[in-house]
Amino acid sequence: MAEKIWFITGASRGFGREWAIAALERGDKVAATARDTATLDDLVAKYGDAVLALQLDVTDRAADFAAVEQAHTHFGRLDVVVNNAGYGQFGFIEELTEADARDQIETNVFGALWVTQAALPFLRAQRSGHILQVSSIGGISAFANVGIYNASKWALEGFSQSLAEEVAGFGIHVTLIEPGGFATDWAGSSARRAEPLAAYADAHAAAAEARSKRTTRFGDPKASADAVLTIVDAEQPPLRVFFGEVPLGIAEADYAQRLATWREWQPVAIQAQG
Repeated sequence: MAEKIWFITGASRGFGREWAIAALERGDKVAATARDTATLDDLVAKYGDAVLALQLDVTDRAADFAAVEQAHTHFGRLDVVVNNAGYGQFGFIEELTEADARDQIETNVFGALWVTQAALPFLRAQRSGHILQVSSIGGISAFANVGIYNASKWALEGFSQSLAEEVAGFGIHVTLIEPGGFATDWAGSSARRAEPLAAYADAHAAAAEARSKRTTRFGDPKASADAVLTIVDAEQPPLRVFFGEVPLGIAEADYAQRLATWREWQPVAIQAQG
């Protein structure tokens, strides 16, 4: 199989790091970005010229364009662009500050949008390429205490589905990866938490108790790397794909409820037609 050139945001840990390693191990080359490139030093030491470490804050549009151009100039092409950089913002909707909300959207939505825009001219010119957008089961469904995170991933889902239609004629594929719970640091040090309001104390306590009783097995980020390679090597990759055992059941239940409600209220929809 021909060597692929990857551009991966948020490569310092979690999915981004595991996918970068998997690509490098099979002989591909990777432009790996992180806010602190020191977190990539071990990859550079091990894989040498196959890695281009780039400092990047994805919320900086000009920096996104510069980083993508630098990667393309360095390696001569781009084959796989992975928008992985992002974080989880916890907090009930009423608890969120303006900064909480704006920062979440700036990173999870605009960061992915800017990198996508930066890569498209190169992918169009070569008439090939694959954009992987790291979404979430939270981009299909929605859950209490992560509403603004859900909003960011729903936005990512929306523009990416439109994008897939827009660029198919150029030979460019788009895939939304929608993980369930994985053993990454998503809910740990990389997460942000709003200041809780006393009015929601009981709800927060109930949620914490429910989490303590959860028996769901978290996914293995290393195993996800093999899944990503399967997707990028597919002749006709999917627009959407779940990662993990749990998301399909959540989506099926959610969509069954939506369809039932839409059908129940279809007479009102017809009434509104006029």
